[in-house]
Amino acid sequence: MKYPILVPNIFNHPFTYESDLTLKVGDYVMVPFGKSKITGVVWDEFEKNNNKNFKTKNVIKKLDVTPLKKNTINFLNWFAEYNLIPKGMALKLVLLSSDAVENKETQLYQIFDSKIKQNLIKLSSDQNKSLKKMNVSNKKFRVHVLQGTTGSGKTLVYFEALKPLIEKGFQGLILLPEIGLTSQFEQKFLEYFGFKPAVWHSGISKKKKELIWSGVSNGKIKIIIGARSSLFLPFKKLGMIIVDEEHDQSFKQDEGIIYNARDMAISRASFENIPINLITAVPSIETFENIKKGKYEVSRLKERYQNAALPNYEIINLNNTKLEKQSWLSNKIIEKVNLHLEKKDQVLFFLNRRGFSPNALCNKCFTSFTCPNCSINLVYHKNKNNLLCHYCGYKSDLKRDCTKEGNCEFIFSGPGVERISEEVKRKFPGKKIEIFSSDTMNNKDSKEKIDKIINNETHILVGTQLISKGFHFPSLNCIVVVDIDLSSQGHDLRGAEKNLQLYHQLSGRAGRTGKPATVYFQTYENNTKMISEITSKNPDIFLERELEIRKKNKLPPFQRFISLILTGDNEIKLEKEAINFKNFIENKIEGKMLGPVNAPLFRLKRKFRIRFLIRGLKSMKLQSSLAKIIPKYKFSTGIKLSVDVDPINFN
Repeated sequence: MKYPILVPNIFNHPFTYESDLTLKVGDYVMVPFGKSKITGVVWDEFEKNNNKNFKTKNVIKKLDVTPLKKNTINFLNWFAEYNLIPKGMALKLVLLSSDAVENKETQLYQIFDSKIKQNLIKLSSDQNKSLKKMNVSNKKFRVHVLQGTTGSGKTLVYFEALKPLIEKGFQGLILLPEIGLTSQFEQKFLEYFGFKPAVWHSGISKKKKELIWSGVSNGKIKIIIGARSSLFLPFKKLGMIIVDEEHDQSFKQDEGIIYNARDMAISRASFENIPINLITAVPSIETFENIKKGKYEVSRLKERYQNAALPNYEIINLNNTKLEKQSWLSNKIIEKVNLHLEKKDQVLFFLNRRGFSPNALCNKCFTSFTCPNCSINLVYHKNKNNLLCHYCGYKSDLKRDCTKEGNCEFIFSGPGVERISEEVKRKFPGKKIEIFSSDTMNNKDSKEKIDKIINNETHILVGTQLISKGFHFPSLNCIVVVDIDLSSQGHDLRGAEKNLQLYHQLSGRAGRTGKPATVYFQTYENNTKMISEITSKNPDIFLERELEIRKKNKLPPFQRFISLILTGDNEIKLEKEAINFKNFIENKIEGKMLGPVNAPLFRLKRKFRIRFLIRGLKSMKLQSSLAKIIPKYKFSTGIKLSVDVDPINFN
């Protein structure tokens, strides 16, 4: 008998194989493919092939794996169509290194035993109202947004919502935006439920991943806490999806297969016909618009847990104070911080820049050191004593021959967190200081560092935006935003929205246990309206106005954007190809084509980049028209096209 088998490859259709076995849709099989063997899945439709005389190969064997559900197959077909990727690549996201993991002995899954401990947690009346709105008894699809001020106990509410589902044998998925959050979150989960969840992200060992993959597939593992990729695990009986910090830009996968995990989670919940809960302090503009339209339900927690007060805000005008040479902290800030330290408050200096300095230049020949692979400055990291590209990872030491004479004499322009940390050490001798960034918190000792912060053994933190993402530091009651003007610059379509979310999240780290807390903003900007807007207790006012601007200018969420990026080694050849490509597809698509233009980051990883932006109505017609025409265009050797549906950044 003939069967359609989809393999994890760049093809947009299944291949036809024969087998004497009785197979059904969703079964995992091993098949010959070219000169090798490959794992495939029995798909829901045959390849469209007019040649009826093609030779078919035989299925080698059926694998001992719980079949992939028809709902999941439907989701993957839609996912491929929406994001303009081949179906085989969508299947690849489900498999583990292109393989399925066969069922293991039952006792191996016992470390994830899901016996819930009894605990007496008393929810506030607002939390109880939100819990009822989550409507856990109704298993049908609906999107519910739990919007709560930072520290209002949103996590407790969705833990309570998950509890009855686990008891009934359903599985739950909690998506987090950063793998750095998982260790503290895992501990919180264990304290509440009394059992260990399965944690899924790129840092988990292959052996552990194999166990989790098979345990999710056969239903032995009930709860997954994971980053983006956990959305594609082959759940047997998924009952609810939680997307925590739904507004976070990290849910966008922008390399390889490009997709937005939050949006795809909503779609997966729809295909599974189960509830999904989006958790946030400040919703994304898309979520806010869907709330306004009545498409999403919403409940709000307006008070912090146990009525802890929100932090106060104070603006330090740098025009009224003279900073010392090579200093970024005003005397007024030093005074304020000393007062907090006397009260045993923990302090955070916030600057969203990794490394020591974003610019290194020679004092003699005035050469600014840029990455040889990317059109961007190298960042000086003093801790490692090297120059580093944050895009391609290129490293270089500081020894350079100067065009004038001898070696270059470096001067560093602008601060990063390492430079601020040095100044903090000088100004506050004897205090224990920790840098909190992706350079320092993705290491093996990061859990130990976080424990010291929680226990107030670390007095001062110097951090990037990583610290704003859901961490709970009980003693943190003073936050200094070193230079808010840095984050308000640029021409990002989403700049205002990102700042609103960032500073709400950041301020939410302070004053969580009831002590008075203050956020200090250092600024050269005389107009402080922007700061008061992004720190307003009611972010909806800002979002309403942002929506009006977007509607007036026909920007997302009122129109669909699709970004097409051509890359190649040869700049002149790429420019010609871009014009030919535009002429070929421009009048054959259901939207307006803008470009070609050089990407703001024109060279990345040794490839030149040219961008197009296609804008059109919010329907699948735009994707369908592109899916028909793009395969008909033959790109020159060395030119590659990548597609980003609903782009978040425009680099």
